[in-house]
Amino acid sequence: MTYKIFANGNPLQASELNLNLMQQAIAVFTDATAREAAIAVPVNGQFAYLTGTSNLTKYTGAAWENAIAEPTTTVQEKAASYTLLADDAGSYIYVTSAATITIADVLEIGETVNIISTTAGAVDFAAAGGVTLNSKESLVALTGQFSGASITKKATNSYFLIGDLA
Repeated sequence: MTYKIFANGNPLQASELNLNLMQQAIAVFTDATAREAAIAVPVNGQFAYLTGTSNLTKYTGAAWENAIAEPTTTVQEKAASYTLLADDAGSYIYVTSAATITIADVLEIGETVNIISTTAGAVDFAAAGGVTLNSKESLVALTGQFSGASITKKATNSYFLIGDLA
């Protein structure tokens, strides 16, 4: 499908109306049922906004999906020492007993994991082999119960540790 800018005086063919106007606009419907009743044969890449849920949807060629991914945040409790996993990205980890959190090079650049201590026991951070852990004054322990820190991947094998550190 090409994008066309119309000029005054040019004839408008039905095929141009369908390709250049109808498929390049975002249709608005109350819900998915109304959308599917109005658009019997959606086109790959077509968008529709659903006012009932405030969702922008797109047609993938096979199904309607949310056009904007909803972030998911998980909360985990850890009662023992733990090594980060790739699936921990974007999550909160509540440490419930003295532990060491080991940072392995498993996150994507820019991804973050948040660690919160719910224990009076010591919560320390350690870098796995080959990983550089960058923190202010090289501090690598939480200050105590109800303190927290964020671990963010800067580059391959390089992480920031920022928070209430001792």
